[in-house]
Amino acid sequence: MIFQATPLGGAFTVGLEKRGDDRGFFARAFCRNEFAQQDLISSFVQVNNSFSAKKGTLRGLHYQLPPHAEVKVVRCVRGALWDVILDLRPGSQSFGQWFGAELSEDNRLSMYVPKGFAHAFLTLADDTEALYMVSEFYAPESERGIRWNDPRFAIEWPIEPTVISPKDAAWPEFDHAFHGVGHFGGH
Repeated sequence: MIFQATPLGGAFTVGLEKRGDDRGFFARAFCRNEFAQQDLISSFVQVNNSFSAKKGTLRGLHYQLPPHAEVKVVRCVRGALWDVILDLRPGSQSFGQWFGAELSEDNRLSMYVPKGFAHAFLTLADDTEALYMVSEFYAPESERGIRWNDPRFAIEWPIEPTVISPKDAAWPEFDHAFHGVGHFGGH
């Protein structure tokens, strides 16, 4: 596995280390030992599958407050998406900064999203499917979100979203009290 640090502390893209021949290739998409060697969370409780029929579908920005804050490892297995992470950890040198990367069935990259980050993706192709592992169970009372176009963060999306759920469209602009960022502690 190939771990590439992002500009946001503790977040990584994870590439495959392919071993191939004339049949194709073999690679590990996840290895607990290799994640642990990078000091990354390596215990997951769920694998979620997200399918979006239309290009331009936006999902996010989502996260959960402690004690249900979660790590995500996101991979696009069909189509392509623009994956965005936003650092909401108080005291982090990259607080309020975002990072985006294209994840696709072709590049086979994953995004490691640490606790204390909001996460979203925007589909770049019809019939896009993502699988992601999460370290905590879904806890509705701890769920929070930030509106995808909050001017405070000025996330640069590669295309204009055309499909957004009513829930995601209604998330408020960032507010420390509602978004509970003081609960995450340091980085």
